[in-house]
Order: sequence, then structure tokens, then C-alpha cells
Amino acid sequence: MKTYTYDAIVIGTGAAGYNAACRLKQFGKSVAIVTEATGCGTSRNTGSDKQTYYKLGLGGDSPDSVYKMAENLFAGGSVDGDNALCEAALSVRSFMNLCELGVAFPVNRYGEYVGYKTDHDPYARATSAGPLTSKFMTEALQKNANDLGIEVYSGYLAIEILKTMNAICGLLCIEKKSGEFVAFCCADIVMCTGGPAGIYADSVFPKCHTGTTSLALLAGAKAQNLTEWQYGLASINPRWNVSGTYMQVLPRFVSVDENGNEYEFLSDYFEDKYEALSMVFLKGYQWPFDSKKVLNGSSIIDLLVYRETVLKKRRVYLDFTKNPFGMQKIEYNKLSKEAFDYLNKADALFGMPIDRLAKMNNPAIELYISKGLDITREYIEIALCAQHNNGGISVDMWWQTSVKGLFAAGECAGTHGITRPGGSALNAGQVGSLRAAQYISQNGNKLIDDNAFEIIAVTAEKKAKAETANLTNNVNNIELLLNTAQRNMSDNAAAIRNIENMRVALENTKKQIVGLSSIGVKDSSQIHMYFKFKDILYTQFAVLTAMIDYAKTVGNTRGSSLYFDENGKLRKGLEEVFRFTEEDDNMRNKVQEIVLNGNGFVTCWRDVRPIPQNADFFENIWRQYRDNKNIY
Repeated sequence: MKTYTYDAIVIGTGAAGYNAACRLKQFGKSVAIVTEATGCGTSRNTGSDKQTYYKLGLGGDSPDSVYKMAENLFAGGSVDGDNALCEAALSVRSFMNLCELGVAFPVNRYGEYVGYKTDHDPYARATSAGPLTSKFMTEALQKNANDLGIEVYSGYLAIEILKTMNAICGLLCIEKKSGEFVAFCCADIVMCTGGPAGIYADSVFPKCHTGTTSLALLAGAKAQNLTEWQYGLASINPRWNVSGTYMQVLPRFVSVDENGNEYEFLSDYFEDKYEALSMVFLKGYQWPFDSKKVLNGSSIIDLLVYRETVLKKRRVYLDFTKNPFGMQKIEYNKLSKEAFDYLNKADALFGMPIDRLAKMNNPAIELYISKGLDITREYIEIALCAQHNNGGISVDMWWQTSVKGLFAAGECAGTHGITRPGGSALNAGQVGSLRAAQYISQNGNKLIDDNAFEIIAVTAEKKAKAETANLTNNVNNIELLLNTAQRNMSDNAAAIRNIENMRVALENTKKQIVGLSSIGVKDSSQIHMYFKFKDILYTQFAVLTAMIDYAKTVGNTRGSSLYFDENGKLRKGLEEVFRFTEEDDNMRNKVQEIVLNGNGFVTCWRDVRPIPQNADFFENIWRQYRDNKNIY
């Protein structure tokens, strides 16, 4: 077995992963990156929320401060205050690092980084380099890593975190192409593997991104707030959010049954067709599903799409070639004032949806054409899809998990809580990876003896070989089993959650875990799929356990999900539910934690860590900083 030794290993080549590696190298540590493929990952392959960078205000006359920004992050609910304060305090340093690396965030002629408001943002802190902001960030950080000479092991799937005395000592990987095992001896690991994208069938995460959340869970790390997701309407192939102008140009919603019959199903719910069109318009910037926007908001559109796809087993499409409801000409003055004023200012009170889209945002058409779908002639198939996990692996103020030497940054870290300002994910990934690198450089683990590591690594290799010994002797069924598992989650444990259905889904997942030994793959080049499937199943196990516990413990709808009881009724009436989510600070100040023990996953609730209250005197801080005391 090949073995490599470094001070630290970073897993993942997204924006957080590259930043972690660059910072560690700059701080004097020997570091390498392990990744399934450098071209994979959400940072590099998606837009929408990933186009916005949320940071401290750097333009205009609006008063802002680190503490105000921390309070806004903290106000999302179930957010730890020390993480919020760090994300606010280091947002400028992290943002300016990207600017210096060449990410073209716009400035005015005086050099101000003028911002705009995003959701849950009172101070216009957001900025953007365009619809591919996170891609530009990843590319700039990758170039920096290359310039620093950081070794990247591409084509390696991390399958087990190696420990001794409850501390990190290495990482076991499988080389995807050959099926051979490789070990990395290291003192610290920074996981930057993104959210658990692979657990859902209906997902806007890129197909090449599945996540590796159970890598940390099976190593004994705690997770938190795994119930908190963002879901929204997205195209299935290609995977892309249909937010913004895709909705504001008022496309036609069509479902198709198994016999090919088409239905404009919005008319089944809305008596007033112009009310329906106004809700479609609102869906553009109220894009994520939000239970508070069901009664009098655009999330009713999400529910109607869910009803067609999941309950009626139909396929749902957007049609930009015709106006909805057979309208040859829309009477725009019958739309809501908000929709009419917006389209009027955009000079888009004419034609078909595709004409309005070409006028308002022609690159949106070109994007789909570049991905092989000509929406000037073809329908877009859509579904209510998972887009972002606001929970993840629990971390402290240095982004270290409950396992010594294991750190998590980016979406795999559970720092976001219930709601968050749009775009804060990009900043959180940069700050978290910087904090992890700072801690490792000053207070990291120690490498263990080569002989001791060899014993641990060989033992892990033997176990992995035993698990996969009979894979290629069986029928090639792994893709079918994987699709079944993902469909199990999307149908029973996404935006719409029924406690009885989730219990059934959990039992199905447990059966698939027990049946892992019956999996078959084509040849040695697919052996890594066993470990990927195993990761997905154990992550589903954890997420479902958290959701069921939440339904029993809290029982109320909040944020991105609607909870129903065994009879298919909301646990409380909509008005009472929304009153709860707005006013009950007690539950918003709780964090649900989950950890694996001998009997499966267990959950508990704790208070959030408050925002630290600092009355720092400069001379004292300067002295402590010079002496490197009381910092780490």
C-alpha cells in the first residue's frame, strides 16, 4: 500500500478546500489535497446562491460593524455566536484575499465595493462577480495553490479517517481508477467536502458532487441541525436553479402524465389566473421554499409542483415558448403592482416568456444552450430540489470538530442554522478554512511514529478489502440501489415531511445498510462506488434520525420544511405555525446535535453558544498577540 506523510491533509478542491491548503502552506505546514476530481464540486459547477458573497459593508454611508453583522448571522436561529462573530470579523480579510487573487468583484471609480441587499440582509453587504462567482473564486484559489506548489491527489476517494487515542493520525483512500488503497499519515485533516448532496434524487447539486458527511460521523464527530435545508425549483437535466428572471418572465407550468397528457396545473389551485402569474413572478426572488410563504406567498408554487411530481407521479416542465393559460396577450395591469412595476421598468410588457427573457437576461438562455438544452424551442423539466444544507458537522470557534485534529469548513460544517443571509455560505467557507489553518499552524496535532501508523493503516486496509472482497462476483446492481435510496429520501424527507413516512424511509435505509454485502459492481474501477453508496446510506440514516427526532420533539413547521402528522395534516394550523417560527426565541436558540453510538444515531438539544461580549483594550490585546497568549 502506498503511504504519504504530510503535516495536514485537506479533502476537497472547492473554494474552501483550496483556501485551507493555501493558508496552511503560507503558515509553514506541509500540506496536500485529496480529491475525487479537481473538476467536481458545487463551488465550481453551480450558480444562484453561489453567485453572492456576503461580507461587512465596504461602500456607501450605511453604518456597519463586525458586531452588527454577527448579530444578523446569529439571528438566523440555531447559530453559534462565536462562529457568527468569526465570520463577521474575518469577512473583510477573506474577501480582500480573493480580490488580490484576481476575483473581479466590482468597484466604483473611487474604489468602493458597492453592495446590494440579499435575503435576511439589512445592510446591503452582498456583492457578486456574476453568476459564476464561486467558480471564479475556486479557479483563483486553485491557481494560488499551484503557484505555492501544493500537491493535489486527484482521483482519490477518502473512505476512512484513521485515529489513535480519539485523535487524528491519518486518512485511508481508494484510488478510483485502479481500486487500490492508499494511506496518508497526517496530524490534522480539514474536510471541505461540501454538503451531503448525494442523499437526494431531486437535487440541484452537480451530479459529480455527493459529499462525504458520514466520513466524519463514522469517525465519531458530532453533527448539528441536519434538519435544516434549502429546497427550491430547479431543472433536472441540466441541474440548475430556475430562480430570478426564469420566474419573473412568467413561464408556463406544465405537467405530463404517463400517457403524455398535459395539464396547466396552477389553474387547479388559483381561481384568478393573474394571482397565479403574480405568485410565479414572486418565486423569482423568493426562490427557496419557505414555510412562511405558503399561506400568502410564492412557496405555494413549490407545493403544487411537489403535488404533481411526488403525489401524482407526473413530470413537470417550464415552457418559455407560450404564455400561460392560452393567453395570446397578457393584460399586465392585472398583475400585482410589484410584478407590473418590475416588468414595466424592464421594458418587458410584451411577447412570450422567451421574448421577455431575451430582453431581461439573454445570458440565462445562453446558459441552457451551452448545457445542451435550447429553451427557445424545448421544455425544461423541473422538480422541487435540495440545494443547500444549512446544518452539517459540528465545529467550535476554530472550526474543529469533536474529534481532535479533524476540522470541517464550507458547507460540510454546520454553522448556518435555520435561515441565513443569502451568499453567507461563500464567506463562511473562506473564514472557516482560514480559522482551521490558523489553529493547526499554532496548536495542531503531532504526527505519530511511522511504525504505529503502519499498523493502524494496514488494519484499516484489511477491513476495507474484506468489505469489498465479493463485489465483482455479484450482479452489477449498485446504480439501481443508489437510485432507490435517493428516491426514498426525496419522496419522504425533503421539503414536505410526514413523520410516519420518515419512519418507513428510515427502516428502508437500515435494510439497505444491512444489505451492503449484496452489492455488485462491474469491475475494479467501480469499487469506490461501494464506499460512496455506504457514505450516502449512513448520512441518510443520520439525517432521517434528526428529522424524526425534530418532528417528535418540536413538531412544528419552520424554515424550509412543512411537517405533517401520521394523518397527513399539519402538526398545527398554518397561522399558529408561522407565529411560532417568528416569536419562539427559545427553540431558535437551540441546536440539535446528533452522534453515532453502538445503537445507531442519537440526538440531543443544547443551547447555542452566545455571541462573545468583548470589551477589549488595545494595549492588552497587542501584548497578548505579541506573546501569542490567549489567542488559541
